[in-house]
Amino acid sequence: MKHNPRRLYGVMAQFDTPSRLVAAARETYAAGYRQINGYSPFPIEELTEAIGFKRTTLPLIVLAGGIIGALGGFFMQYWMEVIDYPINVGGKPFNSWPAFVPITFECTVLVASFAAVLGMLALNKLPQPYHPVFNAPNFALATRDSFFLVIESKDPKFEHDEAMKFLKTLEPMDVCDVEL
Repeated sequence: MKHNPRRLYGVMAQFDTPSRLVAAARETYAAGYRQINGYSPFPIEELTEAIGFKRTTLPLIVLAGGIIGALGGFFMQYWMEVIDYPINVGGKPFNSWPAFVPITFECTVLVASFAAVLGMLALNKLPQPYHPVFNAPNFALATRDSFFLVIESKDPKFEHDEAMKFLKTLEPMDVCDVEL
């Protein structure tokens, strides 16, 4: 059966238990597929490892946000106290850095927090009101009691008929195409 590759997102298998989904994901990864994803009604820690999910860049984004916040907070105070509006308070020097520490810390936390939230949303591709898997039959059960594994058509090893045969060997409840 020929499929238009521009209209096919991938093939999806439905499983009835999380352990079967994890086992199927491990076998799929071992078979050489790399563009795979699993969907379940609750987080499954083993699934992340089974589909070959690599480490995230979120900690680096948060670190960069914290550094930018600290530098921005410190130099904002330096600019105000030393350059823009110097006021001699109690004979202290204009650049009295110990007085800058609380605001610098707060700016570090503030910008790092914003970087964490915005970075998480960007890395998770959220908000995502539409995804092709929503078109799959029975996918509404992914929020209740079913577990799904998708091999995406952009996988280098993907060949529709072979992927369908492979998923059927994993003994799923159902296997179907996911159209774009």
